[in-house]
Amino acid sequence: MLFPLPSRSRLAHRFFRRLPGVILIAGLAAGSPALQADPADLPGAKIYQNLCVDCHGKHGEGVPDKYDEPLQGNRSVESLAKRIARTMPDDNVGACVGDDSKQVAQYIYEAFYSPAAQARIHPPEVDFARLTVEQYRASVADLVGNFRQGQGPAIGNDRGLKAHYSGFLVQKPDPAEAQLTQEEKDKKKKDRPRVNFDRTDSQVSFSFGETSPAPDKEMADQEFSIRWDGSLIAEETGTYEIIVQTENGVRISLNDSKNLLIDAGITEGKMREEKKSIFLLGGRAYPITIEFSKYKEKTSSIALKWKPPHGVEELIPRRNLTPQRLKQTMVVSTAFPPDDRSVGYERGTTISKEWDEATTDAAISVAENVSANLVDLAGVKLDAPDRVEKLKDFCHRFMETAFRRPLSDSYRQVVEKQFAAAKTPEIAVTRVVLFTLKSPRFLYPEFPEDRATDDYDAAARLALALWDSLPDKRLLEAAAAGKLRTREEIVAQANRMLPDPRTRAKLDGFFHHWLEFERADSVAKDSKAFPEFDAEVMSDLRTSLELFVDQVVWSEHSDYRELLQADYLLLNQRLAKLYGKEGGGDDFQKISFDPKERAGVITHPFLLAAFSYAKNTSPIHRGVFLTRNIVGMKLKPPPMAVAFEDAKFDPSLTMREKVTELTKNKNCMGCHSTINPLGFTLENYDAIGRWRTIDNRKPVDPVTDLSTDDGETLHLTGARDLAKFAAESPNGHRAFIHNLFHHAVKQAVGAYGPDELEDLRQSFVRSGFNIQKLLVEIATVASSRGLVPAESKTAQAALVPISNAVATTATSTP
Repeated sequence: MLFPLPSRSRLAHRFFRRLPGVILIAGLAAGSPALQADPADLPGAKIYQNLCVDCHGKHGEGVPDKYDEPLQGNRSVESLAKRIARTMPDDNVGACVGDDSKQVAQYIYEAFYSPAAQARIHPPEVDFARLTVEQYRASVADLVGNFRQGQGPAIGNDRGLKAHYSGFLVQKPDPAEAQLTQEEKDKKKKDRPRVNFDRTDSQVSFSFGETSPAPDKEMADQEFSIRWDGSLIAEETGTYEIIVQTENGVRISLNDSKNLLIDAGITEGKMREEKKSIFLLGGRAYPITIEFSKYKEKTSSIALKWKPPHGVEELIPRRNLTPQRLKQTMVVSTAFPPDDRSVGYERGTTISKEWDEATTDAAISVAENVSANLVDLAGVKLDAPDRVEKLKDFCHRFMETAFRRPLSDSYRQVVEKQFAAAKTPEIAVTRVVLFTLKSPRFLYPEFPEDRATDDYDAAARLALALWDSLPDKRLLEAAAAGKLRTREEIVAQANRMLPDPRTRAKLDGFFHHWLEFERADSVAKDSKAFPEFDAEVMSDLRTSLELFVDQVVWSEHSDYRELLQADYLLLNQRLAKLYGKEGGGDDFQKISFDPKERAGVITHPFLLAAFSYAKNTSPIHRGVFLTRNIVGMKLKPPPMAVAFEDAKFDPSLTMREKVTELTKNKNCMGCHSTINPLGFTLENYDAIGRWRTIDNRKPVDPVTDLSTDDGETLHLTGARDLAKFAAESPNGHRAFIHNLFHHAVKQAVGAYGPDELEDLRQSFVRSGFNIQKLLVEIATVASSRGLVPAESKTAQAALVPISNAVATTATSTP
């Protein structure tokens, strides 16, 4: 490591992790209602010890190989009692019913099950964390981009690329040319009048054959050139393969005008294909230039394609091209070890030798890029008389931007020392960049300091929550002016930041996680059963779902319920034909269905295909996804994994009958009493998500009864009933909010207070289930943690001992 984390920070780390719990306990003692009597005195305690402790543990913590999931959740006491009476104990169902089930449910709820009990037993903590890989890449991109000249990160609504066409005017035969010398002929040819015109092309896909691009403008077909300019919009982070097919000359630059991505200017007039790969960050637009020329070739054509991450080779769609030429982005393509996802979401709580080496390699690549572009980034010419002072100022601003706050005198001295020691000012700049990117102040956004939480902390948290990145200029200006102290001020900034493409990219990542997009990576369907279904169809379905989610989320109402209940799909012509509809085109269009046949993401063919087998549906896979992600009910791990082997069943059975037979054991039904009914509601959809009414020559039966967490029995007649239940379910709302909070903040929602999840849910309901407003609310909660209004002198004074304690711990010698 170039600049290792000080050893004393390990103590600060431990103190910082304990701090939220200390504050929580103090808050409970000062202003919360008195805790109830010891749960151990409840009559259900003895029943729990006799019947439950062997499987669930003394404190409901779980027992390996029996029931290793902790007993905690959102069920009511009544619901717990009904579930216990119906399914527990696993090996003796019926041994705990009536008053016994009610009493043990009351004990479980008070002792460790409820959110309040969990907050009492395990005071939640805000983890001291580094930047995640996504946050690191986005922060570096915006750090360097902050100093680039040109247009900002906003992407307009126009699509396509600007095109400049240039060629010679068609000349009529001139008999007098025969009398000219070769020199005179060459001069006349050089001086021929030209035809030039500009337009916007939606895609780069042309086959001119033996004609010119504009015979109507009398452009000659012998020699002409076209230059396309604009930006390419990458929707997802990953490696993109850029492909060009042509028999002519072509040069392409992408995100770096000084270096060509594809250099194929020399041609033999034969059709060829050139490919190059490039790593891009999602939610950003990259400047692109394509220079195409025909000289002596008989014919001319060009097709610009790509293969995006998780996609197939295709023409770059119009929606991914903009005539705006945005500024270059610093893309860190260094391979990082994956972030920890053991708790269900990515977080930067692990440090390894591999991670440290990756941050060093990334810092070196950034330093090299800054050095190569120093004239542009620092805005100072090589021969400027005040060059050194201006480079020092650049370093101050670079470090200040990376650290998300004004520099202290000690950090300004770091810059001065580097310039004093280095042989050249360029070397000094390189050292400052390396120091900055390896500093804990950059890598750990909330590195403990001897001060109370302030506006700059709020700005840093807000930028991470919405953009995974650094505060922009306006956010830092608000912090400097002390205008991030109140909830209203933070909300105003969050609303300003919301339409930014970086927010959209972050929300895209959330929906990929919530809807488990990665499951589709290994999808393969039986070619005999589904001959029309191939990789291109799966790629189209992925695009269809992404566009649907994007359309709902960024509409005026941004209604979560529409995600679950929409009776339409976005389809192109290929998908429309496959799913029994007329219409569609080259692009995706909204196509309505019979309301009983479609219910938002629940019945989107992409997910239905992903949660199915190669030939058949899978009510179990579909049911597990619906249970955990859509209706927000918990499942314990199965006592043993049982593979579904279709060949072992009576061939006359439907899939529902096979699953019922497979899971009829009482040990299975503890979870399958929830999984199966939810999965059965989707049996009207085959393994690629097409509507059906017959399965194995028998009528499909999607009707089922579901026991809810509230202890009620819900009669479901199919997907529409399920969608209505999920859209109205408080547990479904909590599951959605829980996942979105984790994705945005990278912290457990419980660390912000035992009631925070429910407060967010109630706010979500009041907003009309507006997803945009929910994200703003989550970002506001995260940004305002520990923030003390300037006028609150008493509260500010109360924080001094805590702040001093952090400082004392951080500076102690181990």
